[in-house]
Amino acid sequence: MTLGRGLEAIFSPRSIAIVGASQDASKIGGRPLQLLQKYGYAGTIFPVNKSGGTVQSLPAFQSIEALPETPDLAVIAVPAEVAVDAVEQCAARGVRAAVILSAGFSEMGEDGARQQARLTQIAENSGMRILGPNCLGAVGVAEKAIATFSVVLEERMPDAGSVGIVSQSGNLGSFTMRQAGERGIGISRFMTTGNECDIDIADAIAFLARDPGTSTILCCMETCRDGAKLIEALSLAHDAGKPVIVLKIGTSDAGQVAAASHTGALAGADQVFDAVFRSTGALRVASIEELLDVGHAATIVGSGELPKGNGVALLAASGGFGVMMADAASAAGLAIPELSASTQRRIRAAIPYAAPRNPVDTTAQISSRPEILTEVLSAVVDDQACDLTILLLSSSLFLPRLREVYVRSLTEVRQRYPDRLLVLCGSGPKDILAKINAMGIPTVEGIDAVCKAAAGLLRLRAALSKTHANVEVARAVPLSSEAFANESKAKAVLAQAGIPILEERVASDLTSALTAAREIGYPVVLKILSSDIAHKTEVGGVVVGLATPEALAEAHAGMTTRVAEKAPDARIDGVLVAEMASDGVELIIGTKKDPIFGPVVVAGLGGIFAELMQDVALRLAPVDERQAMEMLSSLKAFKLLDGARGRPKADVTAAAKVISSLSKFAVAHVGSVAEIDINPLLVRPQGKGAVALDALLVPVSRAEGTR
Repeated sequence: MTLGRGLEAIFSPRSIAIVGASQDASKIGGRPLQLLQKYGYAGTIFPVNKSGGTVQSLPAFQSIEALPETPDLAVIAVPAEVAVDAVEQCAARGVRAAVILSAGFSEMGEDGARQQARLTQIAENSGMRILGPNCLGAVGVAEKAIATFSVVLEERMPDAGSVGIVSQSGNLGSFTMRQAGERGIGISRFMTTGNECDIDIADAIAFLARDPGTSTILCCMETCRDGAKLIEALSLAHDAGKPVIVLKIGTSDAGQVAAASHTGALAGADQVFDAVFRSTGALRVASIEELLDVGHAATIVGSGELPKGNGVALLAASGGFGVMMADAASAAGLAIPELSASTQRRIRAAIPYAAPRNPVDTTAQISSRPEILTEVLSAVVDDQACDLTILLLSSSLFLPRLREVYVRSLTEVRQRYPDRLLVLCGSGPKDILAKINAMGIPTVEGIDAVCKAAAGLLRLRAALSKTHANVEVARAVPLSSEAFANESKAKAVLAQAGIPILEERVASDLTSALTAAREIGYPVVLKILSSDIAHKTEVGGVVVGLATPEALAEAHAGMTTRVAEKAPDARIDGVLVAEMASDGVELIIGTKKDPIFGPVVVAGLGGIFAELMQDVALRLAPVDERQAMEMLSSLKAFKLLDGARGRPKADVTAAAKVISSLSKFAVAHVGSVAEIDINPLLVRPQGKGAVALDALLVPVSRAEGTR
């Protein structure tokens, strides 16, 4: 089924039935009817009320069957116990879509969940699209198609525009729509998905990705019920060049299990959502304010005019404000390059006492003479060292005299430099802000907010410029249960998948251990082998640097005693004698099967960097070697791999190859492997490769048993 199919019946229906229509406009069944009439919906409205008669001046019908024609859309506003029957009647009549405002379904327990399951079955059997239940509905703004009881629409409809809003939470989505309207952001579509018995947030995003009236998508998300659908929807928007800006709230507890591996502990659900957004070109923000600021700026600027770099020029009529802007810009990750000598000369020619380097202190003279502001602003906007200019006007636009000065100057500068990015920091009358926005100049109130919005535009460009990598994964031979038995078995399987390992032998007793060490060559490492011991160091099951037979014999005896004391019930498969290697940088790499999105791959530096400092990179699997290299480069501690402080550069190319191979292995064996942990992967000096020193495979059956 095509993702987002059939939603046009909700956003642009030719006719709407209100099931449970009420004369009382304060009730859920009365408000949509009142709003449709108030704002001039041009289609046909059919109030459906079992009493018939007249409802809010319109003739009412006692049932869906009694309607003179089949409506495109039915808005269901009756109690949950009769809502399912109403939906069945709609499906039988051939209604194309239904919006269920009623609550009392899966959010109320098992009985409600069974009723909701009936709704899902109706949608599947009939092809009718169902929004909700327990949702705040939808609005097609230009069409005045109102299928909501949101109080936000009581006073005014939002202006029609090109920003689509989709939210799982009704109140959060409604609040976002109200705030957008107050900021002068024009809305194309609004949808809240509620319990998502049929239409989910991915359907809404996919529809907006194809909707010619929508250029930017704002999304308020709590969780995801179908990872593949969400990835497809976000990818559709990316391929259409439409920014998707996501406020993801909460962290899913799906997958928060007692992880057997270090990887499982590092790959939390929220980090996986970050990886999904990163891989599909969506931009995650931290607040409603940032959602709206970035969304507004992106819509005004357009995806084709996003900043190419992070250099920003800052202008203010005060040195103190300039310092504040510089602090905020730096905190947002923006660079503040010094303006060129020619630019500084142009600024001083206009204002001899200005501080022209960046931030630019224009002094208060720009408030009195528009030609001065025009010349200074033109000089800065024209400087190629900066990708974006931010002009601080604070609340000056509220003053009629200053307002005229600034609008005249901005108009002239925009005419001179139509392709240069300019953002205004300040507030003012809505009609003036709209005039400035119409010039292609976004307006954001607040110094911190404008710098975050500018940084958001930069991140959006990076996100939209990403290309999808088609990583080939070979068909896998099913793994036997032996692969999960212990470290030796796991490494043997991974070696076949292209993961380098050192020479090692399994020994059942001290005699065979001594023989193995002699064949490998001292020094060696001695490890306990057991399917019941995931973390060998915790029970004293690892001894390194054994240089003589005597040292090996002593270590074997001590290890046997320690393991017996600390893990008395563990089944012991013998010991592993391995080649000793220590020249290099240690990484933790691994994979985890996320319950929503499938396998993810994780990489981080070993020791405190990964687990205590949370310095890890996570991506959806599979990844190619280029993406694996990007993962490594993104680590805060990457300098340790890149030869910091005179250290030899590590063979990051070999490490990237291991990460890629491991990610493909995880995808190929997604049905049987829940987690893989290589800890550590020793990355040797450049040109000498990387080897897995320890490995753990966790079967799906064992991971499911920990939930």
